[in-house]
Amino acid sequence: MRESLAPAVPLLPAPHSGGCPFGPPPAYSEAAATGPVTRAELPDGDLCWLVTGFAEVRTVLSDRRFSADIRHPAFPLLVAGARELITDNPDFLRLDDPEHARQRRIITGEFLVKRVEALRPEIQRIVDEALDRMTAGRTTADLVTDFALPVPSLVICLLLGVPYEDHDRFQSLSRTMLSRESTVEQLREAQEEVRDYLRDLTARKRAQPEDDALSRLAARDDLTPDDVAGMGVLLLIAGHETTANMISLSTALLLEHPEQIPGLADPATLPGAVEELLRLLTIVHTGLPRVALEDVELGGVTVRAGEGVMAMLSTANRDEAVFGGAGHRATDELDLDRDARRHLAFGFGVHQCLGQPLARAELQIALETLFRRLPGLRLRLRLTGEREFRTESFIYGMRSLPVTW
Repeated sequence: MRESLAPAVPLLPAPHSGGCPFGPPPAYSEAAATGPVTRAELPDGDLCWLVTGFAEVRTVLSDRRFSADIRHPAFPLLVAGARELITDNPDFLRLDDPEHARQRRIITGEFLVKRVEALRPEIQRIVDEALDRMTAGRTTADLVTDFALPVPSLVICLLLGVPYEDHDRFQSLSRTMLSRESTVEQLREAQEEVRDYLRDLTARKRAQPEDDALSRLAARDDLTPDDVAGMGVLLLIAGHETTANMISLSTALLLEHPEQIPGLADPATLPGAVEELLRLLTIVHTGLPRVALEDVELGGVTVRAGEGVMAMLSTANRDEAVFGGAGHRATDELDLDRDARRHLAFGFGVHQCLGQPLARAELQIALETLFRRLPGLRLRLRLTGEREFRTESFIYGMRSLPVTW
C-alpha cells in the first residue's frame, strides 16, 4: 500500500479564510482533492489521518477496527493539554460496545420516531409562539437570539424536564465547552458546573418525578446519579446547540437562494429539502475522531494500529461521486431537489446521532413555519463570514443573523 507523502493538514486551520462561509474550511476541501485519506496535524503537534472521502468515512464509522473510546491513549484530541479532563467519566458516545450499547438503549426510547411524531404539535406551538414574540410590534430581529436558539432550547427543556428559566445558564456553559478558544481550566469549570446542575436536578426528579426523560432516567436502579448527569449533559447541549445552528445557517443560506424557498412549502418535498440542508451545511466541520485498533487499508494508505483518524463528515457529504450527477448542481451548491438521504450529517454506524428524528422534526417545522409566516423575510446586512459566523466553535454556526420583513 502507498503511504501519504503530502504535507500534514493542520486540524483547526484558519477558518474559512477565502472560502464560502457555508462550507468546510478550504484546507479540508483542498485535502479532499488530493485523495480520500491524507495526513493531518493535531493541535498538540501529533499526527493523525484526515479521512475525507464518503466511502472511507463510512468505513471508519462502521468498522469495529476503529474505536470511539476516548480513553485510548492514542485517541486524537482537538484540545491540547486536556486529555485527563476530557477522558474522565466520558459520555457513552465516547465509548465502544458493550457499554456504549447498554447506555444508548436506555435513552433511545426518548427519541423514537413515534414519540417524536407525538411531539410535533408541541414543537409547532413552540415555533409559533417564538415567531409571535419575535414579530410583536417590530419588523427587524436577530434570528439567532430571537428564534433559532429559543426554539430548540424550549423543545429540549420540555423533553428532558429542565426548567427553561435556566436556559441562559446552560447555553453559556455549553458555549464554553464547545469553544476551541477555551482554556483547559475554563473547560474544567464549565464541565463541573453543568454536571453539578444536572446532578441536583436529577436528585429532585428522583424525589418528585414528572413526565419527562430525566425523571425516567433518575428512576432507574441501573444508573448512578453521575450516569444520569452525563446523559443529561450530552442531551442538553447536543439537543439545542446543533439544531439552533442548523436553523440559523439554513435560514441564511435560503435567504441567499430565495428561488429555492418554495421547496419548503410542499409537505411532499419539505423532508427532502431539509436533508439537502443537512448535507450541505454539515455543522461538525472538525470531524469525528477515532483510533485504529488494527492495521487497516483505507483509501490507498495503511492506517496502523494505534494511529488516530478524523472522519470528515463535511467533505464526505460533498463527494461528487455520491451526491453529484446530471441534472443537479455541484455538490458545494444548494439543490433542494437533490436526493441527499445518504448524507452523513448525523454520523454513521452504531454511534450515529440518536436525536436525529427530533432534529429533523424541529428543522421541518421551524423552517416551513418561518417562511410561510414571513414571506418577506430578508437579510438586513451582507454576510461576510467574519462577524456573523461562530468560527471558534467545534459545532459550526452563527453568532447573529440580522433580518427584516
